[in-house]
Amino acid sequence: MTWPDLTGRPRPDPDRTFRYGTDRLQVVDLWLPAGDPPSRWPTVLMVHGGCWQSSVADRRLMDWVAADLRADGIAVWNIDYRGVDRDGGGYPGTFLDAAAAADLLRDHAGAYALDLSRIVAVGHSAGGHLALWLAARHRLSQHSPLATGDPLPIAQVVCLGGLPDLAAVEASPDNGCGTEVIAQLVGGDRADRFADTSVVELLPVGVPIELIDGAKDAIVPAAMAPAFAAAARAAGDRVVTRRIADTGHVELIAPETPAWAAAKAAIRRALPIAGPVA
Repeated sequence: MTWPDLTGRPRPDPDRTFRYGTDRLQVVDLWLPAGDPPSRWPTVLMVHGGCWQSSVADRRLMDWVAADLRADGIAVWNIDYRGVDRDGGGYPGTFLDAAAAADLLRDHAGAYALDLSRIVAVGHSAGGHLALWLAARHRLSQHSPLATGDPLPIAQVVCLGGLPDLAAVEASPDNGCGTEVIAQLVGGDRADRFADTSVVELLPVGVPIELIDGAKDAIVPAAMAPAFAAAARAAGDRVVTRRIADTGHVELIAPETPAWAAAKAAIRRALPIAGPVA
């Protein structure tokens, strides 16, 4: 599957858009199921990828899977952020944007009956890194420029073709994002900056993690998921890995694929949803 196979299809629309800053990318889309909630809507925090570059992708890349979850009775808080190629992006802006967008969920949960008791973060590619980072940022030093008060608690992470170990990305010329983007993302002294940006340096995350990747992914090297899983388990985290046959990078966020079926099953297992779960 190619990117036009996904992006060339009719695009669904979110129900609401909220702003957390003045840049056009400092926004969040809310995808809200139809009808009345059972009590409160189970809620996913969604983070797009694109090699941390706004010119590659924005939150709209996740529209089709967001709509699929909405149709299944799950609300989606689909965040955007400034990439490294945008004024204010990189360090600390990209991370502070992701944090502010996530924390904004608290401000609107009451009005839209969103359940904050068990938020599942779902991230694709570079968004997998940011979803894991959002779950781990409670471990940041209070002296970190990225520490921002009381982080929104995340109960579980589903990471789709993610890039959580920034040092490994920078050392892997076969990764589809290239190695130079890490310098743009973190800048400064690597050892110092990786300490609060690379998820492997923040372990244990402290919540269950599911890593789903494609056996034919040409963007993310095959070794990345098992290497991160081993490090996270050694630190005490619960990690499940799933490698989906005949699957590349795009299929991970296409609603009709076995990869997304596996992701949605993981999401449903993690959320407070009544009834049978696959």
